[in-house]
Amino acid sequence: MRIAGRTGARPGRGTPADLVAVGLANPGSEYDGTRHNVGAEAVAVLAERHGARLKRAVGRALSAEVRTGGRLLVLAVPATFMNLSGEAVAPLVRRYCPDDPGRLVVVHDELDLPPGRIKVKVGGGLAGHNGLRSIKAHLHTDAFLRVRIGVGKPPGRQSGADYVLGRPGKADRAELDIAVAEAAEAVESILTDGPDAAMNRFN
Repeated sequence: MRIAGRTGARPGRGTPADLVAVGLANPGSEYDGTRHNVGAEAVAVLAERHGARLKRAVGRALSAEVRTGGRLLVLAVPATFMNLSGEAVAPLVRRYCPDDPGRLVVVHDELDLPPGRIKVKVGGGLAGHNGLRSIKAHLHTDAFLRVRIGVGKPPGRQSGADYVLGRPGKADRAELDIAVAEAAEAVESILTDGPDAAMNRFN
C-alpha cells in the first residue's frame, strides 16, 4: 500500500528504513516534562543511546538515522503541535517506508494505562489521542505500530487535555522515567525481534 501525501507529490526517497520510530510531543520549553511529551522523551533516550542528534532533515520533524545490528533505525520527533503530528510523520513515511506502514512505530502517552505501564500495539483504535488521529488522517491507515506509555487518568473532574499538558508529581515522574526507558527498549525489541516478540516481552 502506497501512502500518498496531502498534495500527491512524491519526494525523493532515502534508503529504506527497517523501522521509523516517532515520539509524539508538543514543541517548546513550556511543554518539556509534561505527560503529553513522554513519547518524545523515549526517542530522545534512543538518540542518546546511539550517539545521534535529532535535527531538521525531513519535512516538519527533527530526525536522525542510526544503524544498529546492520539495521537502519530512523528516530524522529515532530516539530508540529500534537494535533498536527501527521504533517510531520507523512513525509518521513514517504521517504523511508512508503509501502509498509507496519515499519512505523509511534511512541505516545496513554490515558488508559496506569503511570509507568507500557504496551506495544499493532494498529487499532486511537483512544481519543489527537496525535494518532492526525497521523491516521495523513497516512490514510491506522496499521502502524504503537508503543503506549501509561500516564494514568486525570483526577476528579480535571479534563484529559489539561491533565496531559501538566507535569506529573514526583512519584509519577519516577514511574514515567522508568517507562520511558522501557519504551525505548521496546522500540529496539521491535526492530531486532519483531512486534510479536516485543508484545510478548512488554505487554
